[in-house]
Amino acid sequence: MRHLLICLTLLIPLARFCVVARADERPNILFCISDDQSYPYTGAYGTKWVSTPGFDRVAREGLLFNNAYTPNAKCAPSRACILTGRNSWQLEEAANHWCYFPEKFKVYTEALSDAGYFVGSTGKGWAPGKVVGNRGPLAGKPYQKQHAKPPTSGISSIDYASNFNDFLDDRPTDKPFCFWYGATEPHRGYEFQSGIKKGGKSIDQIEKVPDFWPDNETVRTDMLDYAFEIEHFDHHLVRMLDELDKRGLLDNTLIVVTADNGMPFPRVKGQEYEMSNHLPLAIMWKKGITKPGRTIDDYVSFIDYAPTFIEVAGLKWSQTGMQLSPGRSLVEIFDSEKSGHVIPERDHVLIGKERHDVGRPEDQGYPIRGIVKDGYIFLRNFEPDRWPGGNPETGYLNCDGSPTKTEVLKARRDASTHHFWQESFGKRKDVEMFHASADRYCLTNVADSPDAAARRAALEQQMTTELKQQGDPRMEGKGYLFDRYPYADKSGLGFYERYMKGEKMRAGWVNPSDFEKIDE
Repeated sequence: MRHLLICLTLLIPLARFCVVARADERPNILFCISDDQSYPYTGAYGTKWVSTPGFDRVAREGLLFNNAYTPNAKCAPSRACILTGRNSWQLEEAANHWCYFPEKFKVYTEALSDAGYFVGSTGKGWAPGKVVGNRGPLAGKPYQKQHAKPPTSGISSIDYASNFNDFLDDRPTDKPFCFWYGATEPHRGYEFQSGIKKGGKSIDQIEKVPDFWPDNETVRTDMLDYAFEIEHFDHHLVRMLDELDKRGLLDNTLIVVTADNGMPFPRVKGQEYEMSNHLPLAIMWKKGITKPGRTIDDYVSFIDYAPTFIEVAGLKWSQTGMQLSPGRSLVEIFDSEKSGHVIPERDHVLIGKERHDVGRPEDQGYPIRGIVKDGYIFLRNFEPDRWPGGNPETGYLNCDGSPTKTEVLKARRDASTHHFWQESFGKRKDVEMFHASADRYCLTNVADSPDAAARRAALEQQMTTELKQQGDPRMEGKGYLFDRYPYADKSGLGFYERYMKGEKMRAGWVNPSDFEKIDE
């Protein structure tokens, strides 16, 4: 017995050592997300007027994804999908913008913290809204102390990379880390002409202005200001990569670089078209990706990130306490050596939305469900009598104010340019379908074309079947629930009613009297 006790005494420290060794082998996770950046606006995708050496390095030394989509093209619901691994219509209040985040939905950062990861964040995490229950910020412990003079008045003073350094300094050496880098760029607003005056850009560099905006100097300048803010996000990414390399942590860090939704311009952010939901994605993990340098055409949804992080951490989903996810881990793509379409089943994604910003009576949303497959987008607009960008009398508030928005609104006054207004703010048919691979700007609705009838039926059937399987309330005739969920800072009257009384609840909102009433 005495010998047995001696052996056990010797084995206990050894067991502790083995646990630490296993923890050391688990990869670190660096999740980097810009705020409002559409595909393909990075150098790796061939855009020449945006310089993104950080993103390009991650793509070159890892994987570049051509078909990554958010389920919901607005900040809070998109980020909720990332954190939970669930589509927005599976998240109750968290399907909406400026919402309450339900206590019942555990997120991957909490699960990894429970499993021994050191978890932190800088910049913008899950937002905007309020988290219900006694829990910390969903993206992890905030590191926000470091600031630096920003290059423009529209760019945040948060020194993201220095805050990441602080986080790494605090990290226990026996723990892997999980860090959320959430820039507030290229979110509005921008310092006008900063791309030209401070970024050294020229409007002639832009190869193509999307067909749903006027192609003029103002719009091109606005696009260059957007590019300059993307470069700020990327600059901090470069610094983070260098710091990981310096500390010997780069090889075993899984690095994901993406955006939460499309660019903050008319017909993009807050809508459900190609440029709204199709986002940049590059992933690097030197120790975990079998063959780096590949380009992947598989369809990837934001609900795939949480299952990926859980798997690389050595956990089973059933161990996390998180609600069931319809997402699928990307590890199978990491383990492959194939380029192009790697996993045959990854041939589509589901998209949709409920209520975004204020702008309609009783705070109603503009509900959509859709499916993207084989280069086509099918959309079902459930309330086509509503204005898709918010009501005219409140200034189309599901579209950020901008020089481009002003140009589109001005275009309505001329018959030759009226279509720009219609494409961004006019009412829509209940069903839309676009051959997005040939019609990237989604301007030719082929839903009623006889040649597309079979494809339309197949896409709608697949979409409806999967939404029912996922328990989407709208498929059960209960879509009204999403309009009834309160805004997170709601008090007394609804947002719409308060706004129409002249209250200004957020900086940058226009006065209702500035917008003319539009006859239907």
